[in-house]
Amino acid sequence: MPQIAIRNLNKSFGAIQIIKDISLDIKDQSFSVFVGPSGCGKSTLLRMIAGLENIDSGTISIDDQLVNELEPKERNVAMVFQSYALYPHMSVFENIAFGLKLEKRPKDEIEFRVHETAKILQMEEYLKRKPKQLSGGQRQRVAIGRAIIKKPKVFLFDEPLSNLDAALRVQMRVELAKLNQQVDATMIYVTHDQTEAMTMADEVIVLDNGRVSQAGEPMDLYNKPENVFVGSFIGSPKMNLIESKIISQNSKFTEVDLFGVITIKIPKISSRSNPGDKVTIGIRPEHLIINQNTPTNWVGRVFVVEKLGSSSFLYFEKEGEPLVVQSDGESDIKVGDSIKVGFQPERCHIFSSNGKSFY
Repeated sequence: MPQIAIRNLNKSFGAIQIIKDISLDIKDQSFSVFVGPSGCGKSTLLRMIAGLENIDSGTISIDDQLVNELEPKERNVAMVFQSYALYPHMSVFENIAFGLKLEKRPKDEIEFRVHETAKILQMEEYLKRKPKQLSGGQRQRVAIGRAIIKKPKVFLFDEPLSNLDAALRVQMRVELAKLNQQVDATMIYVTHDQTEAMTMADEVIVLDNGRVSQAGEPMDLYNKPENVFVGSFIGSPKMNLIESKIISQNSKFTEVDLFGVITIKIPKISSRSNPGDKVTIGIRPEHLIINQNTPTNWVGRVFVVEKLGSSSFLYFEKEGEPLVVQSDGESDIKVGDSIKVGFQPERCHIFSSNGKSFY
């Protein structure tokens, strides 16, 4: 039984429809991530679950209870925003305790629960400090602490790490993953960063233009994208996309043309395709082969090299198409070099002219 059930949800701002007939199940105690480009509707969807945005049509249920008409405080959810929203004149203790004080909880209970929360977040030694005396990561922990102390059924995170530097974001990703294992609650996290989505989530929900483009486990989205949008959005650097056409097909393979130079048989098919149809071939940088003799080799000239230590990314051009391939970090290939690039057919994806994936 899903903890959160969303059915046929719609939301418009004026003439612009932001959420378009979304239906979705979020499992109990899962860590689900809404990911997509700016303007895709992910934050609006989160705010509708929280009760901060009205619903035009459709339903949201939490634990089998319809919550469409319930106020945010009646939904047993807690939200952590991009801005920390801490009270600057209050100590860390007072900020974390604020919600319980509003509920007029006993002083002993407040004391116990604040220290319990601070221990989870490793903030016990900072309880007397003011927010201005904390780092960005510590302030975010305090904001999370204000949510934890309420012991909600559902945590909602709206791009909480976007104000942090790269090193702190990595650290906080690990801490949020640990937190998910420590508290008995469902977590829904919004981000535009697909790396955050892939590393943190039990389930990734990819949104595009107000619709769910695909939902599933991170590696399912990586290995089996249902459409060209998900294929190119998930993965960094993004998937190489090459315009092509079908030469022939049978019950096991689809043969496609690459740059008019070679043909390649890919073990994916579609019952709705025919020879001559235009398609897009997708291949990830890490699945291309460099300077090895394969039947699918062709030559390109490198125009950019990005060295990242453990690996390097080589950008090259073939018939006007900019492509990228991942190589070993110790590679001595440099700008201007010609490289032989080969395909692994079983690693290739085929997308039809309407963007749908072959299987």
